[in-house]
Amino acid sequence: MSNLPKIAWIGLGIMGSPMSENLIKAGYSVTGFTLEQDKLDRLAAAGGTAAGSIAEAVADADVVITMVPASPQVEAIAYGEAGILAHARRGALLIDMSSITPQTSVDLAKNAADRGIRVLDAPVSGGEAGAIEAVLSIMVGGEQADFDEARPVLEALGRTIVLCGPHGAGQTVKAANQLIVAVNIQACAEAVVFLEKSGVDLAAALDVLNGGLAGSTVLTRKKDNFLNRDFKPGFRIDLHHKDMGIVTDAARNVGAALPVGAVVAQLVASLRAQGDGGLDHSALLRSVERLSGDQV
Repeated sequence: MSNLPKIAWIGLGIMGSPMSENLIKAGYSVTGFTLEQDKLDRLAAAGGTAAGSIAEAVADADVVITMVPASPQVEAIAYGEAGILAHARRGALLIDMSSITPQTSVDLAKNAADRGIRVLDAPVSGGEAGAIEAVLSIMVGGEQADFDEARPVLEALGRTIVLCGPHGAGQTVKAANQLIVAVNIQACAEAVVFLEKSGVDLAAALDVLNGGLAGSTVLTRKKDNFLNRDFKPGFRIDLHHKDMGIVTDAARNVGAALPVGAVVAQLVASLRAQGDGGLDHSALLRSVERLSGDQV
């Protein structure tokens, strides 16, 4: 019998599936639930246990981890007669790794405390590749003692793991992360179009740029997307659109001006409106190409 805490995992999408599998590889017992049968089959094939409901998944769990798209989905799985709070045991630790509004995280922690359940908000950065490689950056909000307890679990999922402050702080830092990533991708996309229209060898140019001050994790991760026009989703435009809404709203609430971020948020929204919401966020390149008169 393992002395490791028993894990319930809710949400087995692009990020959740490889993350749960990394916990299994690290020796944890993982029981998962999601709405898609093929994702449950994948979990079982990796050595996990597929549950038929949230209640079944969380009933005996020491730690419940959630990874779903947005605040409405977090609220849907957490609350109500069929939700996590109704069925997780008192003393369990709920780690929400979704990217949601800071206020949703604050409210969840308060409501969970009323039922004797502890909560951390722990959104991640690194995309599908980071999830597969277990090198995610994990920004956490909550109590120090809960963070210390969760750290071994999080270390099976990521490389940079930081407690950023009280409940909601992890989501605030994630919002800032998404602002930086979107602006960075937009700048890279503009540079790609500029370089190609100038007749420069794009692959060579991106290599040398990435070796200098213009280099970034975004350019490293997305260079092949730009070169090959490969926009298979690692992180969809739809989700980045949601995140840009979170950061612009949160910034308005605290009185922070985001002039460049506001423009990029509109470009993301425009790309989504043109039917590209299901593509990877590196598809911002398509928007720049259209604005530059290219047929896309």
